[in-house]
Amino acid sequence: MGAYVLRRLLLIIPTLFGIMVVNFVLTQFVPGGPIEQVIAQLEGGGDVFQGIAGGGGDAGNLDGDTTGYVGARGLPPEFIAELEAEFGFDKPPLERFVSMMWNYLRLDFGESYFRSIGVIDLVIEKLPVSISLGLWSTLIAYIVSIPLGIRKAMHDGSRFDTWTSALIIVAYAIPGFLFAILLLVLFAGGSYFQIFPLRGLTSDNWDQLSLLGKIADYFWHIALPVIASTISAFATLTLLTKNSFLDEIKKQYVMTARAKGLKESRVLYGHVFRNAMLIVIAGFPSVFIGVFFGGSLIIETIFSLDGLGRLGFEAAVARDYPVIFGTLFFFGLIGLVVGILSDLMYVLVDPRIDFESREG
Repeated sequence: MGAYVLRRLLLIIPTLFGIMVVNFVLTQFVPGGPIEQVIAQLEGGGDVFQGIAGGGGDAGNLDGDTTGYVGARGLPPEFIAELEAEFGFDKPPLERFVSMMWNYLRLDFGESYFRSIGVIDLVIEKLPVSISLGLWSTLIAYIVSIPLGIRKAMHDGSRFDTWTSALIIVAYAIPGFLFAILLLVLFAGGSYFQIFPLRGLTSDNWDQLSLLGKIADYFWHIALPVIASTISAFATLTLLTKNSFLDEIKKQYVMTARAKGLKESRVLYGHVFRNAMLIVIAGFPSVFIGVFFGGSLIIETIFSLDGLGRLGFEAAVARDYPVIFGTLFFFGLIGLVVGILSDLMYVLVDPRIDFESREG
């Protein structure tokens, strides 16, 4: 197993390199780079996309603009050249990419164009919010969905199975952002109850609280965002668990175990559980990654949480390339590592699995 893990770890390097190459190439064709963003702010405080959509390039050419930047007609070429040198755009794209990847190998992710802070410091600053959402949402989804799926499998076709299936399908059909807004309106001082705080991960008096007070305050703030992030994961995990158990329960070895007089709990948790949980564990990376990355932007925005999803979105709007590529590198690395952890969990649940012999 050690050789397999080592090969997977080494495979991370070319995979991350390919991700960075594709995204770097795509950014070369996206209008409205960081220099145009600065120019748009200097020219009138507007957004760079207004100039692009409005076709301001022709007007710039009429005024003698030779810089090639939309909206730069009122700025001297020397200033534009200084901006290019400051952002590194005075070098060819290939040289910039090679330099960026060399810096990444040395764990140097550069500094934000517009925040005057290192990318690593930004990621570390925003990480607690995203980890809180991803970790607790995934744990709660598994803690609730696995027992519920097992119970549905044991009572397949009953009223309990029918009603719970209807409820989780309805919950799955509700968009996450709509459910988050509903929670705010009902429980965060919208129109009904003021039970939970409206924004932030902690209270203003966090430093003055005791240890138990800090723990309670943290969960008080994270309750609604976690519920909103978890609601859509229940359906997939519950039905996956139920179908996995139903498939295993119908197999010959289960009937043999029952014929030998084993208790139903022993049959279920001693034999069926290990085999049925393999496919559920296989879905762990997608659930974690989906909650950690996919839904983080909307949830963070609605609940005013300053996490990685919001950071990446703001960086994309501002064309803050060091932050974009830094968070992309970080997200890609996390996703690949979680995939390896999923394989290790396969072996932990069922030691009979041998990835090395399968590859051979």
